[in-house]
Amino acid sequence: MTDYLATGQLPDEYQQLAKTVADFATNVVAPVSAKHDADHTFPYEVVAGMAEMGLFGLPFPEEYGGMGGNYFALCLALEELGKVDQSVAITLEAGVSLGAMPIYRFGTEAQKQEWLPKLASGKALGAFGLTEPGAGSDAGGTKTTAKLDGGEWVINGNKQFITNSGTDITELVTATAVTGVSESGKKEISSIIVPTDTPGFTAEPAYNKVGWNASDTHPLSFVDVRVPEENLLGERGRGYANFLRILDEGRIAIAALSVGAAQGCVDESVKYAKEREAFGRPIGQNQAVAFKIARMEARAHGARAAYYDAAAAMLAGKPFKKQAAIAKLIAAEAAMDNARDATQIHGGYGFMNEYAVARHYRDSKILEIGEGTTEVQLMLVARGLGL
Repeated sequence: MTDYLATGQLPDEYQQLAKTVADFATNVVAPVSAKHDADHTFPYEVVAGMAEMGLFGLPFPEEYGGMGGNYFALCLALEELGKVDQSVAITLEAGVSLGAMPIYRFGTEAQKQEWLPKLASGKALGAFGLTEPGAGSDAGGTKTTAKLDGGEWVINGNKQFITNSGTDITELVTATAVTGVSESGKKEISSIIVPTDTPGFTAEPAYNKVGWNASDTHPLSFVDVRVPEENLLGERGRGYANFLRILDEGRIAIAALSVGAAQGCVDESVKYAKEREAFGRPIGQNQAVAFKIARMEARAHGARAAYYDAAAAMLAGKPFKKQAAIAKLIAAEAAMDNARDATQIHGGYGFMNEYAVARHYRDSKILEIGEGTTEVQLMLVARGLGL
């Protein structure tokens, strides 16, 4: 990252990673994206390919089966995948930053040894059970409960909008639950690892979504789910605070995915504007079209700089909450704005689902909602300014 800031170029190993993932996205992901989107099917063959490349292990140490890289490497991969297929990109993002990262950050050594090699290999997926029907942006409104009984946590409650929670290779959900009440009357929220084969755990039927149709998303129910007391993840009562840290990191990853989507819209629009002719010349020769695409490129460039900045602060061990919020805010809006402009440039074709820009138009809206809405990002930035 310091090399990039000094020279404007990423180190060779980062460039090679981005190129490798870009080739995979073009040759493996793109040919099947439209079908998986239309059929609302999870792309197991694509996930297996990403697993073979080691993408699910990018930020984890080799001792846990990872690739020994860092979070920025993950972000570069997400950007390249996001150009072509947001469903595939979010599957990787959620599998790493939401499924595996909580265990890496807060797990005991035994928990890491048990779960991380599976998750880093990509042969198993983990999910992040935070959001509930009445607790989205207000995650502190958690109503799911976990009570100790005979050395076991007994969990009851519901979660919603949980990514990667119902696939054939999903093996765990880390869920937040109220485990007590403090002397001041405040909820004590903890996080607990729940293997998906535990009796009483159910991934309910998948949602019928506007976009991200090849991404796996379910509501979850917990009915007297019993797991060992040692499945507590991190310190008791720190579950909510720990997940906020995970969300800070995840916002950088979502920003990277969003930049990929924004850039994908630019690339598709440039190609189309050169090929599509109207009134005897390519439409890209019309200033109105050319300027629209130029503005799209400027949005993508600025959003990329924002997530690079947030990632650099994170890797340097500096405070990065505000930078992460800014990156997600700018990048998500860039993706949505570019998708809208790209659809306009493509005209009627942009409204046809077989065109990549149509999928980006449907997919990009959730980027302004998931892992913290635009309004939450604005709140975090304002707080970072002391307001």
